[in-house]
Amino acid sequence: MKLIIAIVKDTDNDKVSHALTSADFRVTTVASTGGFLRRGQTTMLIGVKDERVEEALNILRSNVTRSTEPNVKSATIFVIKVDDFIQF
Repeated sequence: MKLIIAIVKDTDNDKVSHALTSADFRVTTVASTGGFLRRGQTTMLIGVKDERVEEALNILRSNVTRSTEPNVKSATIFVIKVDDFIQF
């Protein structure tokens, strides 16, 4: 299992969240601020089975707005191995 941490622009939050949940991914969002200009961002936590990681990444790639500003990224994504997962 993997944990995808995706940091996207606030303006992309609804579109990305909807696309992920429509594909049966579970998403937890956290409002966040950071980067050079301290713009509003959303951090998404997405628990994914190993075989669905590429599918989730493709959805993220397809649904973030590409930045036209130099040195401004559309998203920052981390994929982390999960050793244990507990729900109760």
